[in-house]
Amino acid sequence: MLAAEPLAEYRISLQRTLAYPRLRYMGSKYRVVPYLVQVFNGLHFDTALDAFCGSGVVSYALKEMGKQVTANDFLNWPATVARAVIENPGVTLSEADLELILSPSADGRDFISETFQGLYFPADDLAFLDAAWSHIDGLPPYKRDVAIAALCLAAARKQPRGVFTVTSFRYDDGRRQLRMPLRDLFLEAVTEYNAAVFDNGRANRVMCQDALLLDPDGYDLVYFDPPYAPPSDDADYIKRYHFLEGLSVYWRGLTIMQNTKTKKIPKRFTPFAYKTKVRHALRELFNRFRKSIIVLSYSSNSVPDEHELYRMLRGEKSEVTVYSVPHVYTFGTHEAAQRRKVNEYIFVAR
Repeated sequence: MLAAEPLAEYRISLQRTLAYPRLRYMGSKYRVVPYLVQVFNGLHFDTALDAFCGSGVVSYALKEMGKQVTANDFLNWPATVARAVIENPGVTLSEADLELILSPSADGRDFISETFQGLYFPADDLAFLDAAWSHIDGLPPYKRDVAIAALCLAAARKQPRGVFTVTSFRYDDGRRQLRMPLRDLFLEAVTEYNAAVFDNGRANRVMCQDALLLDPDGYDLVYFDPPYAPPSDDADYIKRYHFLEGLSVYWRGLTIMQNTKTKKIPKRFTPFAYKTKVRHALRELFNRFRKSIIVLSYSSNSVPDEHELYRMLRGEKSEVTVYSVPHVYTFGTHEAAQRRKVNEYIFVAR
């Protein structure tokens, strides 16, 4: 029988994590990470895998705790952000680097300006992205990652609701970033990422793979925060963040669907996003990593429910503890924004 233990509000002691650059990202754990740190502090482990790292904040908290962290995401731009702040041992962008990135285009490229003309951002912002990439291409590893992470953060902050399903400029959720040039937002983001970079003395690494294909060996603890399959629709990250995925690689190797209004790219399939496929995927995931302590985040408004998840984990582990964290999902930041109260469950299986 499932008996979820409520976790009281926990004052996080990880000061770096509190200042981690905030990206408005579907399913982000910024608000839940203090509770996760409380759970992690009660477990004995040294090496950790964050298999669906997303915004990177949980991997970052684990890094600040002194753990050897492997972060993974099947999308390129979250993996790039993770390389910038998780794998990166201390490399930042200098004033000289910024002068170079902000200088006129090195090669006159205009792919972003031509492809996304009239969409998302004014012409000057699109031209800035092209010019910045003409210099970022030549930066060494980690500097390049920090620069790309800052570009993505700037673009997300200027986009209403933080997603790229909206193409016009008519939406205004009240944030100052909507009126700022991307160039200025980029500089702010660089300052935040530079401050976030540090060396915890461990050989941290980042991968960009399907979580179901990862080698399960070598991790004392694995943390899973897969897409939460809703009862209706899907949890398609590409639909919402295709521009950031493309921007992270300058759309190299990606196909733009020219017949779509948003100029999106094809979906990257993951079984975790669909209610008809998620159960089999979770069972496979739990079985694959059964030798490690498993910590799972999941929402009460998703499929499967907490009782079924508990039974799945008990099929692999002898001891499963479930914690309940009150959580509010907000759609938009204006006063009339829709808010949905749910419980965020944290399962610990060992």
